[in-house]
Amino acid sequence: MERVVVTGIGLVTPNGVGTEPTWNAIISGKSAAAKITLFDADERYATRFACEVKGFDPEHYIAKKKVKELARFITFSLAATKMAIEEAALELTEEERDEVGCFIGVGIGGLENLERVTLLLNQKGPGRVSPYFIPSLIGNLAAGQVSIEYGLRGPSYCHTSACSSSAHAIGEAVEWIRSGRAPVMVAGGAEAAITPTGIAGFSAMFALSRRNDAPERASRPFDKGRDGFVCGEGAGTLVLESLSRAERRGAHIYAEITGWGASSDAYHITKPAPEGAGAVVAMRRALKDAKLSPDSIDYINAHGTSTPQGDIQESKAVSTVFGAPALDGTLWVSSTKSMMGHLLGAAGAVEAALCAKAIDTGVVPPTINLDDPDPECPLDFVPNHARERRLRNVLTNSFGFGGTNATIVLSKHES
Repeated sequence: MERVVVTGIGLVTPNGVGTEPTWNAIISGKSAAAKITLFDADERYATRFACEVKGFDPEHYIAKKKVKELARFITFSLAATKMAIEEAALELTEEERDEVGCFIGVGIGGLENLERVTLLLNQKGPGRVSPYFIPSLIGNLAAGQVSIEYGLRGPSYCHTSACSSSAHAIGEAVEWIRSGRAPVMVAGGAEAAITPTGIAGFSAMFALSRRNDAPERASRPFDKGRDGFVCGEGAGTLVLESLSRAERRGAHIYAEITGWGASSDAYHITKPAPEGAGAVVAMRRALKDAKLSPDSIDYINAHGTSTPQGDIQESKAVSTVFGAPALDGTLWVSSTKSMMGHLLGAAGAVEAALCAKAIDTGVVPPTINLDDPDPECPLDFVPNHARERRLRNVLTNSFGFGGTNATIVLSKHES
């Protein structure tokens, strides 16, 4: 079985356009939450802030004439992928292009184009609808456009499993390389749902924080005062490569993906299962796949959305799986969503990338805004300031509506 390593990372996030700007902002504990500028979020909206990607010019990454064909989430994905491929210095033979594929997880798709075209249709009729509308809207066109751009003729499709989407995409990409069916896979996630219907819809579910007077303080995972998540947007792409190929070409290896697991709560459309039962199964499967014991994990990038029940159930699940190391502070846990908000379908890929950076640099991101820890979440959440530590193995969780769960284990590559 082939081993799988990360050789390239590309990030477009609310904290920065590019991997290093994002990483530097994250380890500095800077919140990206601010008043919404992508549309007029007036007083009718219960939540009027989000974590938007700022300073992004798609024409730096995509031909100007093509940009009009694409929804925002696709432009994010193409930009993140360009960064990742360039950073990996990835060159493919024509024979390899027949095998190399692309999996990009997307939770919602081109929501802003759906809204815009619906208004256009009602106001001016069907003759004004662009032929690019449907290809800009559907989730699989992030992977499709990446495949077209780079001539990747292997498998190309979209995993849509709510906030676990891109974690599932990475997990399945790992399986294609492990089995020898692909020497390289491009895997990641993309999302852009900061739109009127996106914000109104999540607000109607009472899922979003309503801390409009202090947006930068709103995402506060595991804090007693949390009142919901902050919507984010962006994309993350990883170049995954067989270890043998990466070593032959002398590629820089960020980390090895040693295991992953998935499960379903089979319980409720939005609420996590009691005691985090589904999360427990996903984490244990990931550890078994990685052939690691619970005490081998040094750090967990938590799903940690800042919702009242979600954080409690994840804390319980981590305590169940990891026992004493979790409760005595040996195991560190943090939520990078405290700074970048919840990137929905893109969250799993972006957070896996941050875990790879943590392994590579020996720096653990903090959980900011953790001022009054919830006693029902009794773990060491690396409050407010990054820490340094040699990381051997880390784990990242992604959970989604419908009770879908995915866990990925990344490990330091030892030659």
